[in-house]
Amino acid sequence: MINSDNVIHTVIWVIVVGLIFYLLWWLLDYVKPPEPFYKVGKILLAVAAVLVLINILLGLTGHPLIK
Repeated sequence: MINSDNVIHTVIWVIVVGLIFYLLWWLLDYVKPPEPFYKVGKILLAVAAVLVLINILLGLTGHPLIK
C-alpha cells in the first residue's frame, strides 16, 4: 500500500533530482566539449536520469532497483 507521505516525499525527490539533471544537461550544452564527448555525455546523462527515475518509481512499490 502506498501512503501519502511516501508520495509527497517521492514527488519532492523527483523535482530535486530533475533539477539536478537539468542543470547538468545545461552545463554540458554550455561547455560544449568536442563532438564525440558531447554525444557520449548526453547519452550517459539520459541513461542515468532514466535509471534514477525507474529506481524512484520502483521504490514506491517497495522494490527499488538500487538500494
